[in-house]
Amino acid sequence: MVNFQLSEEQEMLRELANEFSRDIVRPNAEHWDSKGKFPMEAIEEAHSLGLMNLHIPEAYGGMGMSTLDEVLVMEEFAWGDPGFSTASYTNGLTSAPIITGATEDQKTEYLGRLTAAPKIASYCVTEPAAGSDVQAIETTAVREGDHYVLNGEKMFISGAGHADWFFVLAFTDKSAGYKGMSGFIVESCWEGVELGKKESNMGQRASDTRGVRFNNVHVPIENLVGEKEGDGWFNAMKAFDLSRPNVAATAVGTSRAAYEYSLQYADQRKSFGKKLHQHQAIQFMLADMKTKIEAARALTWKTAWEADNGIRNTQSAAHAKRFAADSSMEITTDAVQIFGGYGYSEEYPVARLMRGAKVLQIYEGSSQIQRMIIGREMLRDL
Repeated sequence: MVNFQLSEEQEMLRELANEFSRDIVRPNAEHWDSKGKFPMEAIEEAHSLGLMNLHIPEAYGGMGMSTLDEVLVMEEFAWGDPGFSTASYTNGLTSAPIITGATEDQKTEYLGRLTAAPKIASYCVTEPAAGSDVQAIETTAVREGDHYVLNGEKMFISGAGHADWFFVLAFTDKSAGYKGMSGFIVESCWEGVELGKKESNMGQRASDTRGVRFNNVHVPIENLVGEKEGDGWFNAMKAFDLSRPNVAATAVGTSRAAYEYSLQYADQRKSFGKKLHQHQAIQFMLADMKTKIEAARALTWKTAWEADNGIRNTQSAAHAKRFAADSSMEITTDAVQIFGGYGYSEEYPVARLMRGAKVLQIYEGSSQIQRMIIGREMLRDL
């Protein structure tokens, strides 16, 4: 039987995340955004409250929570600020291929680092000439005795400037295509790891995004993720089935914030002798916002539930990520419209939300890539 009733523990978790966003994230969001400041102090506080590393198993010091638990928290974080949500979730994406494909020693060491202290790990796949087309990456790892020599350049890596370690996808056998890709754990302090400048992005400026260059980095063979070469592609892509529900939740939280600000403004502002929301044109815009939020959340919870119950959720994750991200862009744009000239001012939060929503349609697989995934899954059994 379908049941949308959250447990008492989940309600308490959501309330805790909401209070954290209300008291810590929202009061600082404009400052983080305008100054491009990475919110490390807030991440440390979230860590102390048990709101970080939620899906890392308890055996490695994590909270051992479900994907659904995690999306509840991510919605509330994004309700506070989408930039903070992205900054705080870098560990979620990066730890996923470690949880699903690494050895016990690797999990104990590197997941343990994230849970023992408020540290950041970053997922290094995107390159200057390889975004949506992951198979176009050029980074290589050549085996030399007891180590690999890693060379290549990654781009738009979230959290890179604060990362303790990276998950890096590289070719160990270029001739084998995607089956020749391998994953590696690379520590940020190793010789040859070079960080680029922080990117000046349109939105979500609280999230540290920059390039990372690997210049003849010696990676011990023990840091090959998994038991053998060639498993990198499958492991890296499997991570998205766990991370895309959280991106969708970030979109839902961003949309919800924009809707709530718009509803409040439409109740306070008058035009032609009536409150804004008494005009049918505005009321319909608000109604459409609410419908899209409800639909996006339902898709998000569904794909999270599938992940938690061992059901292959590749298609449902694509549905949720695509619809929630596209809806968030539409909702935040309408929020700016409802605010009118004030919405175009950076003194009001809807401008920041609109800028922050745009990248949700781009990272972790663009909306166009999600449509390709949905199409592929639709036709799989024909």
